[in-house]
Amino acid sequence: MKYNVVDSIISPVGRMAVLSKSEVEKLLDSSQGGLYSLFRNCSLAVLNSGSNLDDGKMLLERYRNFDIRVVQQERGIKLQVKNAPAHAFVDEEMIRGINEHLYAVLRDVIFVSDEIYANPAFDMQTSTGITNAVFHILRNANVLKPKSTPNLVVCWGGHSIKRKEYDYTKEVGYQMGLRALDICTGCGPGAMKGPMKGATIGHAKQRIRDGQYLGVTEPGIIAAESPNPIVNDLVIMPDIEKRLEAFIRLGHGIIVFPGGVGTAEEILYILGVLMHPDNAEMPFPLIFTGPKSAQEYFDQIDMFIANTLGEEARQRYTIIINDPVLVASEMEKGIAKVCGFRRKHGDAFYFNWLLKIDEEFQRPFEPTHENMRNLALHTDQDPHLLAANLRRAFSGVVAGNVKDEGVRAIEKYGHFEIRGDEVIMEHMDSLLASFVSQHRMKIESKTYTPCYKIIK
Repeated sequence: MKYNVVDSIISPVGRMAVLSKSEVEKLLDSSQGGLYSLFRNCSLAVLNSGSNLDDGKMLLERYRNFDIRVVQQERGIKLQVKNAPAHAFVDEEMIRGINEHLYAVLRDVIFVSDEIYANPAFDMQTSTGITNAVFHILRNANVLKPKSTPNLVVCWGGHSIKRKEYDYTKEVGYQMGLRALDICTGCGPGAMKGPMKGATIGHAKQRIRDGQYLGVTEPGIIAAESPNPIVNDLVIMPDIEKRLEAFIRLGHGIIVFPGGVGTAEEILYILGVLMHPDNAEMPFPLIFTGPKSAQEYFDQIDMFIANTLGEEARQRYTIIINDPVLVASEMEKGIAKVCGFRRKHGDAFYFNWLLKIDEEFQRPFEPTHENMRNLALHTDQDPHLLAANLRRAFSGVVAGNVKDEGVRAIEKYGHFEIRGDEVIMEHMDSLLASFVSQHRMKIESKTYTPCYKIIK
């Protein structure tokens, strides 16, 4: 099947208008740290904004002739694209928002390569060093707001959700917008787009013209969750662990909408962090919410958490069903407590330095068949560490479902094997089976073939 494509020369919109000769050479030569492939694949994902495709491998194959090159000029740089998705253009001109996102990709790919990983000042083997790197990436992207009071709500949820659930996310976003709350999501469609869309209306009614709709993603997932058009600040973190840390360092509260295995991964991450003893007294509003049709979904999530992490974990979140006004009101109250806590302890409003994140949640996990098979999924460990390993298991399923490398690994070697204590495996098997039956694994999940096998 043929897809409409466009060739174009693009002028920069934003701040990334000048590159050094060395930086350009890295982007043109895939042998130099792999930057060309990384830049190309992330750029293609941005240009695919608005598509329903949620398979990174399929996207790369669909536009296998796509190419992007940096053109050096005396007054700065331009980007030359060939065989780019035609829906990124209107009357042969690239849509402005997509143009901004494209240069955000360029900015973050260059900065992470040159200023983080090539810089001995960042010790990526320590927890403090990783947090410092996360901070600098966000600061370089200019998404920190040091003079603003806390108002950023992180919204998590699935890209493959039902229409009623999507409409509900918009209503919650609208109620938050009326309360002058900004929105941060994973930048994709579904539950990542809905809250932003609703907030734009709430902000418009309150005559708020500088609302922030922040999208935080990473190279492995961006092809499956292309940035939605409402995102006005886009950041590409180096990997899923730094992406998750960015969410909870930036956000002043989190709302979780219905989703699938990726949403379960995010839930386990935040619960594992909050269950660390050093975070026991720290306020952090965490609300699970959805329409009446999502009651069963959250009941299953709640049961899984109770049966694996225990009652302590359940005390860190509130479940609110079918009440957008209450959700927004409770989040506003929770953020007020966050503001008071940070004032008392002298912590920044724009970056949560005091939050303790165990190194187990920061170390990048590569979901290979061997690593998935060797996960420590047993109860003979602290609950927050069990949460870290459960998070890795769900991260592997996400990779096998939608990430290019993960999909190819499954095609080559077969299912990921997930092993652990029998009771934990039974609850995991039940939860994953419910995601499949509710068509929450992929957009086209009616024909979903599991990428995993539970070994009890």
